[in-house]
Amino acid sequence: MRKMSAKSSFLIILLALYFGSILNITFWIYIKTHVNITGFSVGIFVCTLPFFMFALMHIILNVLVIPFLDKFVIPFLMITSAVVSYMMYSYGVYIDSDMIRNTFETNTREAADLITFSVVLWTFFLGIIPSILLFFTKIEYKPLKSELKRRLFMVFLSFVIIMIIAALSYKEYASFGRNNSHVRKLVTPINYVYSVWKYFKIESLANRNFEQLDPEAKLIPYEDPALTVFVMILGETARAQNFALGGYEKNTNPTLTNEDIVYFDSVSSCGTSTAISVPCMFSNMSRKSFDVANAKFSENILDLARESDYNVFWRENDDGCKGVCDRVNSEIMIKTPNKDRYCDDKSCYDEILLDGLEEYLHNIKQDTFIVLHTIGSHGPTYYKRYPNKFRVFEPTCDTAQIQDCTQDEIINTYDNTIIYTDYIISQTIDILKKFPNHESGLLYISDHGESLGEKNIYLHGLPYAIAPKEQTNVPMILWMSENMKKYDHIDYDCMKNDAKAKSYSHDNLFHSILGLLEIKTKTYNKELDMFENCRTKALPH
Repeated sequence: MRKMSAKSSFLIILLALYFGSILNITFWIYIKTHVNITGFSVGIFVCTLPFFMFALMHIILNVLVIPFLDKFVIPFLMITSAVVSYMMYSYGVYIDSDMIRNTFETNTREAADLITFSVVLWTFFLGIIPSILLFFTKIEYKPLKSELKRRLFMVFLSFVIIMIIAALSYKEYASFGRNNSHVRKLVTPINYVYSVWKYFKIESLANRNFEQLDPEAKLIPYEDPALTVFVMILGETARAQNFALGGYEKNTNPTLTNEDIVYFDSVSSCGTSTAISVPCMFSNMSRKSFDVANAKFSENILDLARESDYNVFWRENDDGCKGVCDRVNSEIMIKTPNKDRYCDDKSCYDEILLDGLEEYLHNIKQDTFIVLHTIGSHGPTYYKRYPNKFRVFEPTCDTAQIQDCTQDEIINTYDNTIIYTDYIISQTIDILKKFPNHESGLLYISDHGESLGEKNIYLHGLPYAIAPKEQTNVPMILWMSENMKKYDHIDYDCMKNDAKAKSYSHDNLFHSILGLLEIKTKTYNKELDMFENCRTKALPH
């Protein structure tokens, strides 16, 4: 291919226009839908935004377009910006350090679900083709001194443009920035470059000294006539709005409706992604004080249970326990020898979590705390999360390109995952019922919710401050055997009333489970124990 040529100054202008417009399409859509021109000053603000964006990109590219790096750094930014712009445009996501954490902590199965024909096509035309054109373009630079002078002059002009805009519309820019602080997370490539830097900064500043929460934590039961077996089913991407138990118009809970359970009407998550919510749920930190980097170097409720002579066992069928189960016995279901019945090469149906569970409970010799981490309703391939016999609602969206489906098709497919989750929970309860002499209980709760196309937002992971309720309202379900009600002195009817009248969050989990497991520890806060109000006898602490 014959090489084209372009002066560096012209190329920088061209790249600034390309980055500022095409690769920031989501930003401009946001402006179009969120800014109403109500007067002359707002009109000036809107008219000056393209010049502001160009000047900003022009300054950045004057620093990056230099010999030896121009054919590597800029193509890399174009390709990654194309991928990022697709995700923001198609799914309505924002790019921040938490989203970068999700990216780094994902696995090949989850990543593969997101690689669709649409993203490949988008990246090819908006990232790869421009990169190829740049690669075969000869960039003409002036001698070093002349080039430096010209760059400084061009950067100065860009700053002048920004200063003029500030003089004309400072109040409007300041007001827009205050009311839409999250919009900076849509400006590519600044959003993901800054977020990657922030992610590694957070990781580097984490407290690396491992913290033991309470060396004196111990089990002090009311009485001990039976072994305690407590199962926590950790849901994935299940949102409360689609549970019939909470008033949803479609019967997504055909089995649990007939069980003697407690359904909590108002529960909020700690985060909007698994990488944040899961470690937060098991931590003693509240959502507002939670630090995901430091949580890796601190014990959690599983550690306290293990140190209090509980047999703690984690079964994994999702994308990992995010460090929560590192110090307890665990089993990754897709790696088990008898997986063929439930799995393909990439993922398993959640029924595999129940495989051998009854036999396991037959053989326990001590109080036991089991966590079953489901793949639940993980998207965008909702149709892969349930066997065909649970395809109750149709038509369904049987593709990863959910934005190409109608919202009804997406919701039908998602609702089928909830029906399957309903089945998994009820089957677990049935297994526990086979051991009437045990003091057994079950708690189901999801890590976060999911957007299904409401306001053109899909999946999850939005910054918590602007996340819709679909991503933060999660279902929580409690079942107790007669022995657990009796020996833990729980008024079950009181729990049912509280579950309808009160609001709870992931902040309550740590303290509520500690109380239910009768573990005495200085980290326990009875004010956050959701069972405290319904105890007929105080904990033996």
